Amino acid sequence: MKFGFLKTSLIVSIIAVTTAVGVTLVRRSGEDEAAGRRGGGETRAVPVEVAEISRGEMEQRRRFSGTLTPSAQLRVAPKISGRIASIEYDLSDPVARGAVVATLDDAEFTQALDSARADLRVAEAQASEAANRLELAERELARVRTLEERGVASAAALDNAQTEYLMRQSAHQVAEANLDTRRAAVSTAEIRLSYTQITATWSEGDESRVVAERYKDDGDTVAANTPLLSVVRLRPIRAIFFVPERDYGRFESGQTVEIRTDAFPGTIFPGRVSRVAPVFQEESRQARVEVLSENEDERLKPGMFIRAEVVFQTLEDAIAVPREALTRRGGETGLFVVDDSGESVVWTPVETGIESGGMVQILEPEIEGRVVTLGQQLLGDGSTIRIINGEGEES
Repeated sequence: MKFGFLKTSLIVSIIAVTTAVGVTLVRRSGEDEAAGRRGGGETRAVPVEVAEISRGEMEQRRRFSGTLTPSAQLRVAPKISGRIASIEYDLSDPVARGAVVATLDDAEFTQALDSARADLRVAEAQASEAANRLELAERELARVRTLEERGVASAAALDNAQTEYLMRQSAHQVAEANLDTRRAAVSTAEIRLSYTQITATWSEGDESRVVAERYKDDGDTVAANTPLLSVVRLRPIRAIFFVPERDYGRFESGQTVEIRTDAFPGTIFPGRVSRVAPVFQEESRQARVEVLSENEDERLKPGMFIRAEVVFQTLEDAIAVPREALTRRGGETGLFVVDDSGESVVWTPVETGIESGGMVQILEPEIEGRVVTLGQQLLGDGSTIRIINGEGEES
């Protein structure tokens, strides 16, 4: 353990000495250069790399990473439980709206319908019999009432005829109610039988979709509402990404978006913002943005990773410099601008604007020429420079 401690101390000492030497050399270099300027002696030129100050159109672009999802998804499931007799569609098959995609074994439901229809026929016969008996009771009541008015029939006979009529009237009402019940039972049995034909139905305007997933096979027994197939709409397709607070206010419905994916390098798929979430996710402090792309050729597929680029601002005549040219001196952000001789630099504080593609807009002051992009740490205002290219040779 003592040996390890001594080894660690030695390494720390070496690092400290090396750092001190480096700082001393940099300091001496600056002092020598300053002394040269004061005494009129020769100043050693600092090797730097430079870049041209550009002027022209500049776009403020932001890139976001996201995922493609179908613009609509339907999970086709039976409304009743049963054994799957057949599934007519498989992965990637096109499906027309309202098409029968699967069938359940219907033997039990067919038998239930036959039984309901038989019960209906019995109820119809009973209702017919009750109607006939009611008609006879009504005729008898009318006959007895006429005889009673003539003094032939007694009041007791009239009472009996009225009682019989009321009983037959009640029996007819019961028979009619039973008939309605049996008709409803037949309708229910027909509906349940129709449920064995499982259809893919949706309300949107598209007439055809495609099978994205198949969950079950022929012969499987499933419960009600168990998904059999996933049917999706690919035209248009939806891109989803999340944006931070600083960019949130710049998004609006209908905004143009360029979509790129590694599956088709160099291809830009146009899209438009369809929805911007009204809330931020608490975990990430970002908001969801949805973009729709027409995807007419269906090359874009759900699940693909995408990069979405949005142009927030376009400037017609912007002054721009590489981001590497910016540096800090005395609490200010500025540039070292190469003078007309190409042998020295001028420290110029600047106000920056938008940034795009590694370039930064310069708002103030208006500058031109070249700026230092590498070697600024050894420069001061008026420093002598030696311009080199990226390979260390003078340009």
